[in-house]
Amino acid sequence: MTASAARLFLVANTLDLGVEGEPPNLQHSLPLGALEVAASVTHWVAENAKNARAFLKRVDAVVPLALPLQELQISEWPRPRKGSGLELTLADMAPLLAPARAGHDMALICDAGLPAVADPGALLVAAAHEAGVPVVPTSGPSSLVLALAASGFNGQSFAFVGYLPTEAQARASRLRELEALSRRTGQTQLMIETPYRNAALLQALLETLSPATRLSVSCGLTLPDGWTRSETVGRWRARPLSMPDRLPAVFALLGA
Repeated sequence: MTASAARLFLVANTLDLGVEGEPPNLQHSLPLGALEVAASVTHWVAENAKNARAFLKRVDAVVPLALPLQELQISEWPRPRKGSGLELTLADMAPLLAPARAGHDMALICDAGLPAVADPGALLVAAAHEAGVPVVPTSGPSSLVLALAASGFNGQSFAFVGYLPTEAQARASRLRELEALSRRTGQTQLMIETPYRNAALLQALLETLSPATRLSVSCGLTLPDGWTRSETVGRWRARPLSMPDRLPAVFALLGA
């Protein structure tokens, strides 16, 4: 294979990271074509090599890997230089793309969902485009898109705003800002939180938003006991629930 033919595949992962017990059937989340791509690639970039190997072991049970698992090259996502205070740059991605420059197909994977979406891997994708390496996404679950679809909110105009401030006053201010924007534009606002802070974010949403604003919470999507609840804030307040502190959740609001 020539260097110009090498590609960077974006391999979607399942959404069951951290789930205890036997993981769900891989083919319930990922199509066979995506698994065949994953099985064929021998050079990987991952958030966490251990998690990537666990994923590839599951792939191997469905489609045999091109090489034994221990022979695959898995590079972990780099961390900013300690104490530098600097964000990673395109230049930091150059070593990760070395296999592609040598003519090898590569794959990028994150711990859960679609790489480069709500994920720092977008920087590697940008670097691949800069280097002329074709980027090929594969099909798989995205918690953001699944939550949006299940919410019943505006899917024609939406924004992912990431994590909110953890300090209470700053978080409330940001929520009021997002609610006003959503009310004015009709745009759905999507956000996430570290699972152990799920309950705190839900409480902040219920305390800060107007009763008529619509709030949707999706938790454990694609898992057998996953769920989505979409109601006005007023109805949420009348019938609150306890949020799990281990399962990821996606929160969405639509101002009214």
